[in-house]
Amino acid sequence: MATNSVMSALDEGTTNLNPAYFALVMATGIVSIAAQLEGMRGIAWSLFVLNIAFYLSLAFLTLVRLVHRFQNVVADLTSHTRGHGFFTTVAATCVLGRQFEVIANDPRTAVVLWLLGLSLWCVLMYSFLVAVTIREPKPTIEAGLSGGWLLLVVSTQSIAVTGARIADHFGAWTQPILLLTLVMYLLGFMLYIPIISLIFYRFLFFSLKPEELAPPYWINMGAMAITTLAGSILILEANHWVLVQDILPFLKGLTLLFWATATWWIPLLVVLSVWRHVYRHVRLAYEPAYWGMVFPLGMYTVCTIQLAKALGLPFLDPIPRVFIFVALIAWAVTFLGLCWHLVRQLAIPRLSAEAQPGRN
Repeated sequence: MATNSVMSALDEGTTNLNPAYFALVMATGIVSIAAQLEGMRGIAWSLFVLNIAFYLSLAFLTLVRLVHRFQNVVADLTSHTRGHGFFTTVAATCVLGRQFEVIANDPRTAVVLWLLGLSLWCVLMYSFLVAVTIREPKPTIEAGLSGGWLLLVVSTQSIAVTGARIADHFGAWTQPILLLTLVMYLLGFMLYIPIISLIFYRFLFFSLKPEELAPPYWINMGAMAITTLAGSILILEANHWVLVQDILPFLKGLTLLFWATATWWIPLLVVLSVWRHVYRHVRLAYEPAYWGMVFPLGMYTVCTIQLAKALGLPFLDPIPRVFIFVALIAWAVTFLGLCWHLVRQLAIPRLSAEAQPGRN
């Protein structure tokens, strides 16, 4: 009976698997890196080991879904409301690669994961954008737009972040890889402008129900945070390439702008979350989208650490020392919610079977 419950839950999981579930890996990975940078090596390693298990599990479920539920995958990829979730696979792959480089000191595995992430980005970016462009009929802005669209930015910047740190492991290809990471950094910024403009327009001029103000809107901040991180790493790696040295003032100014924008979003998102849950009484309940809130908190911690180093601003150091605990608490609460959700998923089929007539 227990085996049947597990198989039933696995079948349902692969059928209805949220494409954005790799945000679990993104969130766990960046919180792990933040802990490492703040000297919490035990926590960093524990989350690193967990994250490898998360990544392999989700990769297995995704492959099973591709083979046995291919039509569901196509339906999700061509959807305005779910298709952008696939970009979490790109960011998760690159963040895990960054963990191997920062925590395990294993640049070879980091290179492999980065190349895999880059390949996924190339396939997903154009297949998704072409699919939603030619799809008819299209949803309205209210129905089709959410903070999840900024995963296009996050995935692009994840290529820049990990690539810039491992570029010197490509030998003669170091400068082309650095050029690619610089291009991705600028491309991510370009993508942020139209998407955030539409989201801001949605916020100000369309009715927004509290149920619609979902956790992925925290990616409004997270996308700027990872862009800040990409710029900071390019600044720190400037000694590898004359071109980056030549545009260093431009990079510094732009990166500080991104950090300022990420910081600006935080109070607004906090107030809107309080309005949603306290004033409008939307019940807190686990959903995969909450990992899309944990990730920006961890990313803001890491990007502030690196920005302080890149621009020589040590007075910013107290900010990540506080935010690391916010990110860890958010991760722990969301992880407990995931555990409880999985327990319920396994228990419900068993209870249903026991309730059938003639079963004892």
